[in-house]
Amino acid sequence: MRSARTLPLALCLLVIPAFACGAGDDSPLGPPEGTVPVGLEPVASGLSFPLYLTAPAGDTRLFIAEKGGAIRIVKDGALLPAPFLSLADRVSTGGEQGLLGLAFDPAYATSGRFVVHYTDASGNTVVSMFRVSAGDPDQADPASEAVLLTVEQPFANHNGGQILFGPDGMLYIGLGDGGSEGDPDGRGQSVTDLLGDILRVDVGSGAAYTVPPDNPFVGRTDARPEIWSYGLRNPWRFTVDPATGDLYIADVGQNAWEEVDVVTSAGGAGRGVDFGWSVTEGSHCYATPGCDPSAFTLPVLEYSHDEGCSITGGFVYRGAAIPALQGHYFYADYCRGWVRSFRLQDGQAVERQQWSALAPGGAITSFGQDAAGELYILTAEGLVSRIVPR
Repeated sequence: MRSARTLPLALCLLVIPAFACGAGDDSPLGPPEGTVPVGLEPVASGLSFPLYLTAPAGDTRLFIAEKGGAIRIVKDGALLPAPFLSLADRVSTGGEQGLLGLAFDPAYATSGRFVVHYTDASGNTVVSMFRVSAGDPDQADPASEAVLLTVEQPFANHNGGQILFGPDGMLYIGLGDGGSEGDPDGRGQSVTDLLGDILRVDVGSGAAYTVPPDNPFVGRTDARPEIWSYGLRNPWRFTVDPATGDLYIADVGQNAWEEVDVVTSAGGAGRGVDFGWSVTEGSHCYATPGCDPSAFTLPVLEYSHDEGCSITGGFVYRGAAIPALQGHYFYADYCRGWVRSFRLQDGQAVERQQWSALAPGGAITSFGQDAAGELYILTAEGLVSRIVPR
């Protein structure tokens, strides 16, 4: 097993205790301290390894996905005792496995549909649609599962996990390269399977998906038409800025570099983009010494393993509570426990800042975002906190 210092996000996060990964250890390197007065306000504690937080449009509740398969609700400031949905009977929880992603239909208020991303009892990826129960808005119908997609996973790590509905109404699905060490089978650069990619599909109003006709590989016999972007190692968390349509991907690195990739809406928002793994790691040659990194779409930001070891991607802040941070993308390092941000300007990461006031003192598994655009930080120790002005 690799040292904790070089473990990818989910392997460190799901296998090794937080203290062994160096969580909470402030890096002596990095950007200057942020000057906007902010802090953390606890929202819920005692959760079992929370991995994601989201909410339906216009809904004041918070929905939190736990690694073991439960979706919990925070309602009117209180964590409800009964889960919204429990998939404990169908979710594997070893390695980097578990209930990894959750997304609500943009029309959830009328459709009652939501999507989950989990690993099944065999360790394979499952993306499924569920519906809320007819009689209780705080309870989903566990019998309503309609499997949209299954993908065989050759190893237990690098499963990805992010799912989201983009501003175009399409469902975006993130998958890692299938695991092992260094992508020996070259899945990151392959478009003949779904691993190492971000997929884009249309779930319409039914229980199956179709491929949007404007996907980049539609009509090719040598590629999977679901693929939107490729060349990724483990895009644990990615997001689309609702104000601009720009795609931000935090791709977990191998031994040396963590990266944030951004593709603007004007540049196609990731359509057909190759981010380079495993020819490159970040902007550096990895599997192919002497490669030409400029042949790929390079990250707008990267940091070495002198500063951390496993990036946790977040969101572009578009809430109303902290106007000075509008347009700033937040991210963290799982192993070191720091929180940082930058703003995208002319394709460059500017106004890079570190936020000691937002370090939760634990291993940061994910960021979350509520229906109002406010941001949250989740830790492996079971704490969920809201970023607030001070």
